[in-house]
Amino acid sequence: QVQLVESGGGLVQAGGSLGLSCAASGRTFSMYAMAWFRQAPGKEREFVSAITWNGDITYYSDSVKGRFTISKDKVKNTMFLQMNSLKPEDTAAYYCAATRLPSRLPRGNYDYWGTGTQVTVSS
Repeated sequence: QVQLVESGGGLVQAGGSLGLSCAASGRTFSMYAMAWFRQAPGKEREFVSAITWNGDITYYSDSVKGRFTISKDKVKNTMFLQMNSLKPEDTAAYYCAATRLPSRLPRGNYDYWGTGTQVTVSS
């Protein structure tokens, strides 16, 4: 079993910054990639960013490119998402995901999911 736990969500003002963390535990051996998705009320879940397990390759959606930065601590099995210049449209529940299948990188159907952390950006 693989467990993913997100943290760091909260309420911030537009233009502000917020950092999210995702701690992976359990049988993480051979895990290939981790990713962030988000879902706002009434909308489908959308891809935000992804990173390979070794942190050598990163991916970003066009909506967050240049504002968000994904990174990973391999030793601690923790993924981070630094969100800068936040906009009200960034408001959503953010979910951490992981997969052992390289073919699913970056936007495929991930195998493991966290329960989410809420990010709310006020104007």
